[in-house]
Amino acid sequence: MELAHSLLLNEDALAQITEAKRPVFIFEWLRFLNKVLITANKVDVKEKQKKLVEQLTGLITCNPGPPTRKLLAKNLATLYSIGDTFTVFQTLDKCNDIIRNKDDTPAYLPTKLAAVACVGAFYERMGRMLGSSFPETINNLLKALKSAESQGRSEILLSLQKVLSGLGSAAASCHRDVYKNARSLLTDRSMAVRCAVAKCLLELQAEAVFMWTAELENVATLCFKALEGSTYGVRVAVSKLLGTVMASALTPKQAAVMRQNVKRATLEEVLELMSTGFLRGGSGFLKSGGEMLKGGASVSREVRVGVTQAYVVFVTTLGGQWLERNFATFLSHVLELVAHPRATQTHVEAVYSRRCVSFALRATLGGLLGEKAQIAAAKEICQAISKQMRAVEAVVSDSSGENKGGAADVSASQHVMVCALKELGSLVQSLSATASPLIQEPSIGLLETVSSVLLHPSMAARLAAAWCLRCVAVALPYQLTPLLERCAERINSLKSSPEAVSGYSFALAALLGGVHQCPLGIPHSKGKMVVSIAEDLLRSAAQNSRLSLHRTQAGWLLLGALMTLGSSLVRYHLPKMLLLWRNVFPRSQKELEAEKARGDSFTWQVTLEGRAGALCAMRSFVAHCPELLTEDVIRRLMTPIECAMTMMSHVPAVVKVHGAHLKASAAMVRLRLYDILALLPPKTYEGKSCVRRCFSFIASGSGALEHDPSSIYLRVPAGEAIPGPLPLGVSVIDASVALFGVVFPHVSFKHRLQMLDHFAECIKQAKGVRQQAVQLNIFTAVLSALKGLAENKSTLGLEEVRKSALALVMGALDNPNPILRCAAGEALGRMAQVVGEATFIASMAQHSFDKLKSARDVVSRTGHSLALGCLHRYVGGIGSGQHLKTSVSILLALAQDGTSHEVQTWALHSLALIVDSSGPMYRGYVEPTLSLVLTLLLTVPPSHTEVHQCLGRCLGALITTVGPELQGNSATISTIRSSCLVGCAIMQDHSDSLVQAAAISCLQQLHMFAPRHVNLSGLVPCLCVHLCSSHLLLRRAAVACLRQLVQREAAEVCEYAMSLAKKNGDSKESTTITPYSLGNLSHHDHSLVLEYLNITETGLEGVLFGMLDRETDRKLCSDIHDTLGHMLCSLAVEKLSHWLKLCKDVLAASTGIQLATIASDSWKEEEDSEKKDEMDDDTMFTGLGEDDKSKPSVAPRWVTRVFAADCLCRIIHLCENADKNHFDLAAARSVKAKNPKGDLLVLHLSDLIRMAFMAATDHSDQLRMAGLQALEDIIKKFASVPEPEFPGHVILEQYQANVGAALRPAFSPDTPSDITAKACQVCSAWIGSGVVSDLNDLRRVHNLLVSSLDKVQAGKSSSSQLYSESATTMEKLAVLKAWAEVYVVAMKIKKEAESKPACPLRSSEDEEEDVGDEGDVLPPDSLIMLVQPELPSLSRLWLAALRDYALLTLPAEFASQLPPEGGAFYTPETIDTARLHYRTSWAPILHAVALWLSNTDFGALGGPEEPQPAPTNTGATMGPAGQVFPQGPPTPNKSHDELVKDRMHLLLGVSIEFLCFPRPEEPIERVMSCLKALCTLFESPRARKHIAEDQLLAVELLNVLHRLLLTRDPPSIQLQVTAVVQEAIRAAHDHLEQLRSAEEAGESAGALGEGGEAGELQPGKSLVFAAMELLVFLLVRHLPRVSARAADSPGHLPSKPQQLSEHGNRLVAAALSILAELPALCSPAGSMTILPTVLFLICGVLRETAVRTLDGSVPLPVPAALQGIKAIITSPLGRVEKTQQQWTSLVRSSLASVLEYSQPDESRPSTDEVSMLTAITLFLVSASAELVGVTPLQNGCMERFRNALNSSDPAVQGRCYQLLLSVFQHSSRALSTPYIHALAPLLVEKLRAAEHARPRTHAELQALQEGVKVLEGLAALGEEQNRVQLLALLVPTLISYLLDENAFSTAPPASKGLHEFALQNLMRIGPLYPAAFKTVIGAAPELKTRLENAIRANQASSKAKATARQAQPTVQATPTIKLKTTFF
Repeated sequence: MELAHSLLLNEDALAQITEAKRPVFIFEWLRFLNKVLITANKVDVKEKQKKLVEQLTGLITCNPGPPTRKLLAKNLATLYSIGDTFTVFQTLDKCNDIIRNKDDTPAYLPTKLAAVACVGAFYERMGRMLGSSFPETINNLLKALKSAESQGRSEILLSLQKVLSGLGSAAASCHRDVYKNARSLLTDRSMAVRCAVAKCLLELQAEAVFMWTAELENVATLCFKALEGSTYGVRVAVSKLLGTVMASALTPKQAAVMRQNVKRATLEEVLELMSTGFLRGGSGFLKSGGEMLKGGASVSREVRVGVTQAYVVFVTTLGGQWLERNFATFLSHVLELVAHPRATQTHVEAVYSRRCVSFALRATLGGLLGEKAQIAAAKEICQAISKQMRAVEAVVSDSSGENKGGAADVSASQHVMVCALKELGSLVQSLSATASPLIQEPSIGLLETVSSVLLHPSMAARLAAAWCLRCVAVALPYQLTPLLERCAERINSLKSSPEAVSGYSFALAALLGGVHQCPLGIPHSKGKMVVSIAEDLLRSAAQNSRLSLHRTQAGWLLLGALMTLGSSLVRYHLPKMLLLWRNVFPRSQKELEAEKARGDSFTWQVTLEGRAGALCAMRSFVAHCPELLTEDVIRRLMTPIECAMTMMSHVPAVVKVHGAHLKASAAMVRLRLYDILALLPPKTYEGKSCVRRCFSFIASGSGALEHDPSSIYLRVPAGEAIPGPLPLGVSVIDASVALFGVVFPHVSFKHRLQMLDHFAECIKQAKGVRQQAVQLNIFTAVLSALKGLAENKSTLGLEEVRKSALALVMGALDNPNPILRCAAGEALGRMAQVVGEATFIASMAQHSFDKLKSARDVVSRTGHSLALGCLHRYVGGIGSGQHLKTSVSILLALAQDGTSHEVQTWALHSLALIVDSSGPMYRGYVEPTLSLVLTLLLTVPPSHTEVHQCLGRCLGALITTVGPELQGNSATISTIRSSCLVGCAIMQDHSDSLVQAAAISCLQQLHMFAPRHVNLSGLVPCLCVHLCSSHLLLRRAAVACLRQLVQREAAEVCEYAMSLAKKNGDSKESTTITPYSLGNLSHHDHSLVLEYLNITETGLEGVLFGMLDRETDRKLCSDIHDTLGHMLCSLAVEKLSHWLKLCKDVLAASTGIQLATIASDSWKEEEDSEKKDEMDDDTMFTGLGEDDKSKPSVAPRWVTRVFAADCLCRIIHLCENADKNHFDLAAARSVKAKNPKGDLLVLHLSDLIRMAFMAATDHSDQLRMAGLQALEDIIKKFASVPEPEFPGHVILEQYQANVGAALRPAFSPDTPSDITAKACQVCSAWIGSGVVSDLNDLRRVHNLLVSSLDKVQAGKSSSSQLYSESATTMEKLAVLKAWAEVYVVAMKIKKEAESKPACPLRSSEDEEEDVGDEGDVLPPDSLIMLVQPELPSLSRLWLAALRDYALLTLPAEFASQLPPEGGAFYTPETIDTARLHYRTSWAPILHAVALWLSNTDFGALGGPEEPQPAPTNTGATMGPAGQVFPQGPPTPNKSHDELVKDRMHLLLGVSIEFLCFPRPEEPIERVMSCLKALCTLFESPRARKHIAEDQLLAVELLNVLHRLLLTRDPPSIQLQVTAVVQEAIRAAHDHLEQLRSAEEAGESAGALGEGGEAGELQPGKSLVFAAMELLVFLLVRHLPRVSARAADSPGHLPSKPQQLSEHGNRLVAAALSILAELPALCSPAGSMTILPTVLFLICGVLRETAVRTLDGSVPLPVPAALQGIKAIITSPLGRVEKTQQQWTSLVRSSLASVLEYSQPDESRPSTDEVSMLTAITLFLVSASAELVGVTPLQNGCMERFRNALNSSDPAVQGRCYQLLLSVFQHSSRALSTPYIHALAPLLVEKLRAAEHARPRTHAELQALQEGVKVLEGLAALGEEQNRVQLLALLVPTLISYLLDENAFSTAPPASKGLHEFALQNLMRIGPLYPAAFKTVIGAAPELKTRLENAIRANQASSKAKATARQAQPTVQATPTIKLKTTFF
């Protein structure tokens, strides 16, 4: 293949390869040429042009296949347009000669077609450059057209299209000829030709004026004829032609009109013309009148669908604005279509016409109109409905019968109503909350209008109205409850009208069915209301025979709808329902018999309808309340169901007696019975009578609501907008087939055989068309049964059953009906799967092999080839491996059969199935299959799209089979890879959208396995073009592919998409890209141009955002969301402003005026002016194209805006993870200054706020939620960002007004609960963020919370409840949670303020400001002052909420203990949903309650003590501080202690329950809140006492915390846990101290504490043991080497101590300090049990953490360890006689360990000697001499001191001197003397040495000073008689440090410092010991003179300094003026 990549064709290489591979080689060369010609150097091309032309024209005669000739023609045309055009006419003539050639043999055809293609390409590319040669060419083509066969005809027509498009208006002289020749071919028998003609005429109409003036009617008639018997492709092409021609007739193009005087058609004429097609089809108007009078045959479906599509094209071409202006006309026209008797001759036809009209309305209104225009359209539809309704009411009320035609009008009006209401519902639903103006404007009266239709005489219209109301309720959930109430009220007041009963019950049912789409639900009482209405209707049904049928149906319909509300509601009504069901059916066999004998036809009809209704309600119950289906309930349901089964066998007899009109009712009962049986587990009715029914119906029809009213409340199947149940006959068959599949696996083999034989008999007896229908039904049933067997993994049965089934199946493999052949093939495969025996599979395969080898007819070859495919598919690769070779060889041979494309299609389809199912086993056959696929792609004519589609499937399966191997570089693999790429390229160029989609998915597969080899630069632009395709499948494929590409290469994909936009700008269409010149385009290019317009400005992202507004397909939208999401993740941070602008543009397109008014209040002036500039730019840009259709399609719809708001939140999170500078204004500015392209989020803060504000104040509820979420994110992320220009302020301060304005609307009374709940969260985030500094500003937001708190206190009895109780629960808890969060923050601020030193309020630095003005400064307790007034009520509500939560978290087995009337904030009915709301809000509330309790001494100070009934309307009353007592009022007054106990139990219970097992998905904040609450609780003395008294409670708490540590890693949690543990231990300690002091009097005091006399600690009961467990875990986790086990196995651990993180240090330190407190909790014996461990751990930690750090700081655990050692050694335990000996050995061994650890040793080079020495000193100083005075220890200690004194590090020396001093000064001389004797000489020696080695650094100086202090200390310690000797050491040393004057002036600072220090000390020592001093000085005169000189020099220098100081003036220390302003 690589050899093909050259500018000239490599003929040597071509000659060398085999004949079969040449076409591929040539195609590959042409592909290369196509890419290279555009980019090549023109000079090179011109040099080789001659040779190239020869090679290319030579190829024309080499029989090129379709793709090759297309490329060949393209390359030739490109070559001439780039190079010289000298020889173009020769080439053209050559082509014309070939076309003229009379040779008609198939062999010559490819050459002819290649010539035709070349001619087309030349003209398309060069157009008028080819001069006047065109008439000859056109005539030549037209002549050839007459004699050509179908493939030739379609190619010639497509070439003509290109010629016309290239020449434009220049070819006017030939237009008539082309038209005359082409039009007759519109009804050609070949569908491909029809498509080609339509495309050709479409091109022609762009310039040929006569087509849409004089010939308009003829063109229309031709199109109608062309649609008869058409395929999808033809319909698309013809409808495009028809719609475009009609649009041109209405708005002709300027240029054409100016040339000829054209009479414009009016809109009425055009629509009239199109309607004839819809109503009369292609029969024309000129047919004899007789047929017209007879009513004629009905119009075929193809024509109807085609014309409908043409309407859509017509409107789309004219554009959205045209539709807005002419909507009324269009609507009334379309509705007239469906009112016309010819469109509704039969019910089936009427339903079909309705679907057509609905499609036309949906496709135009849904896509072309923006939200405002849609609202206007909805008004129009309302008016149309009310007009129709008035006409109907006139007929109904006219009893005199004068209005004869009235009845017909009424029946016609029902269809109009259905279409109008359907569209109205769809509009409202798509507008969602933005539709609220429609409902609120009384002038429109939407609800009244729709409700009036509920009384329409026709059931279809009533159902449509009900559906429309459901849409309104789903779109605007606040309408749901009022609508339910209204319908209930009307049904009660209009009980006597059958229409009213039926209509309003439909409406109620529909509304109930919509509840599941409204997350906030409906009040529980509404369910009860519906039950009572339904009961009433059923009870009163018998009273009035005129109404009994309607009432029965209505009653059961309502009960069925009620079931959709789910178990929580149905649970209450279940007993009643079971009773009703039992009563509908006879109780026993006897009653059944008796029933048969009596009753007339009417009672039977009512009975059957009632029973059908009851079964329907049962089905709904089983489907929607699976939790209630206990075995008992199923047993009770089975009684009526069995009865119904028996009854069904009697029905035929009843029908015979009473007339055939009962058939429908009977069928309905049967349908309901099958439905419910299929839902119940088959075990329940095993052994009961089996469903045995002859499937001999023929039924068809399309879905409509009136076929099955129950569908109005069922869930709508995914992907459908409106439920469309099929007609009853079809539904019954479908249900019986489904049930047969469920039952068959559970039936005995004997029954199975009977059924299969019965089926065979049925097929034999049926004849003709009926036989096919019967066969189809039977096959579907058998397939369903086999599928059931496979899913149940059961077998088919004995030999006879198998034979019978096989006979049934095999017979159908040769059936002429293709659907039956498919079914038979599938059944065969399924059978093989179920039987699963190799011999059976082999025999079946062999049978097909034999048939295929001998058969020649198409039918059997197709059937058996599919059978092979299905066999492999269902048995799998391994089961059918041995037949693989034979199957593949046979299918490959069949696929090459060019005579029958049908055989090729089936064979290729089977091949694809085999490749898919064989997996890697197919690897050996990949090459031959691939070469076959390529050959076929190159040779099969493009008109056989099915073959190409199957080839695409095969190619995809092959790529999957080779899989990741495709990345390889071996020769075979690269051949396979390039073959796949060539195959994809051919398919990409195919005209059929499905084939293109297949190509895209193949490339997507390739990209997954071998990303490097897929060329994105070609693929991405191609995908972008497909994004605006009119084919959904192609758009889906393109988006799915993009979604995969952007996961890895988002940046590249965007770049290539932009390059497409640029290329478009540069290419010949550059004129079309600017918005100024859109006028000179042919209409049908618009869609493309608009897309490119978008792509230029905002890139691919913009196009995708735009698509979200137009697309309705769910899968497609979710893929677009994913694609944008991936692009956002990879690109948003780099291209921040681009993405923010995208989101902003989408969000700014808000509808409605409401926004503007809010905005004007809160946005500042400068922003307005800035906005005005933006506006001016926009108008300037779009103003020019105003009159054209160049408007952007629609403003972004609310769904897209919600997505944009979500994107905004994602961008903030992405920036947070990317770089801290995004949240630091000063840093961001400096980055921007360095690199102007740098883009940081904080610089866009005003935009972020503005976007969040726009979203939060929108009409759409969903958008408000998203906006509030964004606002909360912004507040949380930016709250602490300082404002560099105003120190002490934060940047969010300037947006206070905006935040307030965004929150205010969310607290208005009519806001849904979920939004208010969200807004509360934002409020608490805002108040708690500390941004707001002004009390008044804070009050604004605070007042919102106060108002909502009042709402909470109003209790549950609010009369106007719109949503379910759980919504109220959610809102109330959200308010309480918000208050709790604010209170927690307020207390934190207050605490911080109290802990800081009190300072005057003026310079309050503790807040974040230093503003002078007192009013502006927020005093530390201002927040708490705002909360204080609410605290009494808040604390009560908080406690009540916690109590509720505690009850709700009880396990299920304690359900009986829950209060029957619910809690303070939940009702028993909504208990399940309430749990979720409590789960999100309890933690902050717990924290707040703990704070409040510990601050008010458990409510003793706050909260009234007298019982105070809380305002709730349940039986529960509230006790003190809001306690709920479900069992009535509390015992009069509990003592305060009991209250404390209750509250303690509540708080601890909730905490421990949660901490026991926090779900992994619980946010960390909840765990932290809970731990903080516990900490806070322990601050209260009462709580400490409570915990300490109940030791098991504390142990439990510690165990739970230990478990929490095991499961949760975040350091913050671990630190918080240690804090709780510490508090618990201290509480226990305090309690023990109290007990001990109380016992002091008695003598048993010693044994108090854990461990008692024996010293035994019991795990599980001992607090100390629990604490030890937890602490050891913590220490070992952070310092694994501490553990004794680790010490034993040194191999596992790093030898050198690892550095802990800062968190780790804090944790270890905290753990040590707790450890050291533990011995104090034990009795002496107990403490001896734990002390070894404690001391071992402390010494171990010391060893691990005493490490020298770079900055010389001491790690936190070291001081903690030292503290611990000190605490233990000084504890009173050492004084207890019993344990004296143990104690001594413990202390000694600890000291020995420390000595050992401090041993200098190479393996631990970085040990911190100072810390170790400190530890040793602690032992020496704290313990008694007899403990540590033993010789080995003493020697060790001295050794360590000696080492330190000799250390080279001055810091170590200095610290050592300090420690020595403390040892020397020890009170016990016994201890200190040995040390003085051993170490003082060394000390003196060190100090003496400094006379010559004077200190050079400050550190050395300090060390010397410390040493001198030790000597001084010794001098002070000595007795009087030894003092002279001691001073004789000290004084000479000091004097030796003095310098003489000359040396002093030049000495370094450290040396000077030593001199001054020595002098000062000498002057101090002299007066202290005058006698001894004199003696020493006198003994050495040179000392005396040195001293005197130094003193003199010192006095002189101090004098000089004093005079200098007086000369200096005073300087003011602080500025006097303070700023008074606050900037925001």
